[in-house]
Amino acid sequence: MTESVILDDFDHRLLALVRRDNLQPARVLGEAVGLSESAVLRRLRRLRATGVIAADIAVVDPARLARTITVQVLVKMEREGVMTAFAARVKNRPEILGAWQVTGGTDFLLMIAVPSMEAYETFCSQVLTDHTQVRSFETLVVLREIVRPDPQRARLAP
Repeated sequence: MTESVILDDFDHRLLALVRRDNLQPARVLGEAVGLSESAVLRRLRRLRATGVIAADIAVVDPARLARTITVQVLVKMEREGVMTAFAARVKNRPEILGAWQVTGGTDFLLMIAVPSMEAYETFCSQVLTDHTQVRSFETLVVLREIVRPDPQRARLAP
């Protein structure tokens, strides 16, 4: 089990700012939360070292990459013991915007962006239908985005 890290109000305010834009200079962050630049840098180093900040990433808009079709895929595996192998198989696929192991009647939820249905068909044959441990999968094609994923919507409580 992951060990919890105790955060104070400054930490929470810094996290809210870097979740919105992690490229802000420490000076700007310090001005926003009332800390010196060096104090901000120390706190950010600690938050990264303890795993509170797990990664500094870029959120990519698939439409700007000519990947115009977004697909959600529900994947059911043949048996429990193959979850790790499947997760490793999908981890570095460029089409995958997100992947989650989930509870319920489905084992994995994949969010995929592709330029065409032909590209999705190729993905399916390479990753899903050719994988002997995939029992079945269900494709949900996104018709329209209602709410864009935004980490600020799910603010961590202090």
